[in-house]
This record gives sequence, structure tokens and C-alpha cells, in this order.
Amino acid sequence: MVQEKGMQHFQMRKRIHEKHEPYPHPQKSKRAIDKLIYIAVAAAPIANIPQLLKIWLEKDASGVSIISWISFSIISIVWLVYGIAHKEKPIIAMNCALIVMQILIVIGVLTYG
Repeated sequence: MVQEKGMQHFQMRKRIHEKHEPYPHPQKSKRAIDKLIYIAVAAAPIANIPQLLKIWLEKDASGVSIISWISFSIISIVWLVYGIAHKEKPIIAMNCALIVMQILIVIGVLTYG
């Protein structure tokens, strides 16, 4: 428990030293943007559901580019590593969900394509 508080203090000092804006931000508009990111975290994986359902329910992957979906997966992995390195929970959560969805789509394309 003591170590967690020490890391919290270190992160706060680091944000001040590197001239990052405080979180939560004192400006109402920026706090709203901070909250808006959680909608994006949910919306990004949800946007993949129609493609996933089309492939797996209709057992048809015609017209789906495996190269695109593998590329999306690689990009999501890079973003996940970035989120982990910077301890950004929204980035970590969104990209974990995206990677699962994208891998299921790639498997579907390989199975039914």
C-alpha cells in the first residue's frame, strides 16, 4: 500500500515536471473531453460488431480484406503497448477489446474466406 502511494506521488511530480495538465482538469470543457474518451473506448470495439456478425453468422467473408484486418490488429497492438507504457487505462481497455474483435474477424476470414 505504501508503495502505491509512492508511485502516485511520483506520477503526480512527473506530470508537474513535464508540464502536463492536471487530471482532472480544472476547466469544465476539458473534464468533459476526459469523460468523452470513455464513450470512444466503448464505441470503437462496438463498431467492429457488424463485420464480426456478418462473417460468423452468415459464414461469409467474401469482400473482407484480411490484410486490412491484420494491419488493424498490429496497429492496435502498438497502441496497447503505448497505453501500457504510459499507464493510460482508456487506451489499454479499448485496444484490448479491439484486438479480440480483430483477431476474431481474421480467424473468420481465414475460416470462411
